[in-house]
Amino acid sequence: MSSKGGWNPYLAGALTGVLAVVSVLVTTQVLGKGQYLGASTTFVRGAGLVERQLAPERVAQNDYFVKEKVKVDWQMMLVVGIFFGALLASAGDGSFRKEYVPPMWRERFPYGAWCRAAGAFGGGVIAIFGARLAGGCPSGHGLSGVMQLSLSGLVALVCFMVAGIFTARAIYGGRNYPWT
Repeated sequence: MSSKGGWNPYLAGALTGVLAVVSVLVTTQVLGKGQYLGASTTFVRGAGLVERQLAPERVAQNDYFVKEKVKVDWQMMLVVGIFFGALLASAGDGSFRKEYVPPMWRERFPYGAWCRAAGAFGGGVIAIFGARLAGGCPSGHGLSGVMQLSLSGLVALVCFMVAGIFTARAIYGGRNYPWT
């Protein structure tokens, strides 16, 4: 753990790298999948599972769900595992806290939890729409591409980082942050 609480970033980075290599090996060698992770598909299938409970005839007529099969598979279990893994890690290092609106967001946008929830939901909708439009998750391409030493993956990851920095500066401005 770091002195400010939370995980040491070097240890977390190294463990993430080890986990990435193991997950590629398990996905491609043990499970026999031709390609590595694709979490955006999982969210669409999850929506299909919910929709199948409400309107099964509609799911049966949807070409995508007929082709992709609405099911609980290893990808869905991976997404569920990410949630519980993050929960256990934050509880284990003492950084877990229930927080509807982070202080930095509240300082910039004093509109309350509903504004934060609407922003998070809207951002998620845009991200999943883009991932489905692109035929896969671009950030996954960046992350898994870098692990495979792919030039296009590296370029994608650099572009995401630069766009993220510009977006954070546009949203939060150039203030002193608690972690600096």
